Amino acid sequence: MLDRPYQPNSDADPANAPFPSSFDLRKEAEAAGITATLQELDRELIGLKPVKSRVRQIASLLLIERIRQQAGLVASPPTLHMSFTGNPGTGKTTVALRMAKILHGLGFVRRGHVISVTRDDLVGQYIGHTAPKTKEILKKAMGGVLFIDEAYYLHRPDNERDYGQEAIEILLQVMENQRDDLVVILAGYGERMTSFFASNPGFRSRIAHHIEFPDYAETELFAIAEMMLQERGYRFSAAAREAFIRYIALRSRQPFFSNARSIRNAVDRIRLRQADRLVADIDRMLSVADLETIDAADILTSRVFACPALEAQTGEVSAPR
Repeated sequence: MLDRPYQPNSDADPANAPFPSSFDLRKEAEAAGITATLQELDRELIGLKPVKSRVRQIASLLLIERIRQQAGLVASPPTLHMSFTGNPGTGKTTVALRMAKILHGLGFVRRGHVISVTRDDLVGQYIGHTAPKTKEILKKAMGGVLFIDEAYYLHRPDNERDYGQEAIEILLQVMENQRDDLVVILAGYGERMTSFFASNPGFRSRIAHHIEFPDYAETELFAIAEMMLQERGYRFSAAAREAFIRYIALRSRQPFFSNARSIRNAVDRIRLRQADRLVADIDRMLSVADLETIDAADILTSRVFACPALEAQTGEVSAPR
């Protein structure tokens, strides 16, 4: 339900005031913050064109629904619960945050905050523990968005003493009865989410928007790295650019790769090695260019280059250097 219904600008009795007959879409979108939020999303996330397109579609639907209410037309708030599927590091949490801003700007949620949780935040370890945990999280999330990451872990049917089903039943009830005050986003790997929905049809029937987050292409991963470095006041040398392109080609094919998350970790380690390299020559005078520049040596000393075949076999790449 919209929490900011249209109030006619008229000196007459509001109850008898006429509804406006035309609307400036650009002004309506800007006033609700949609334009700025979508631009922010474009700046924050490289690529993800299908995701951004779907977000724009949802924003357009909500904007038109708001205007229909202002025009005095039949306006029924759409179901807004969502499912985000994709591998780690593909921007699901970032999109959830921006979606909350859009919902709040248009008045579809009261507060616009996001509460991000996993199974451990909802499911208890003994009888009588799950209900209060779940209800407390729902209380915190009311008026905003509840983001449940790896939602398929909520219920473990192979464990007879699992209490996840109790959390699921409470969530389903709130998603149906209080959908005008809470938007739930379920997130996780695509195949596992498909199985989860198959075994929990109550969720599928309440989810209106299923958005798939693709993996990043190697060129997009490099652009993400450059953006992260620029934000931190660094830049690649020409040789470092080539080295990092090689790094991505190797790392993205190894186990436990997490898209932009792995790139962020790599950037942090590159900064660490750059600092170590600079301080190793403690007597030298440093220039601003020295401080800003990432050299190939800061990348090529990663063990991803040292033993990629061994790492691929052993899986010892959860924290590559």
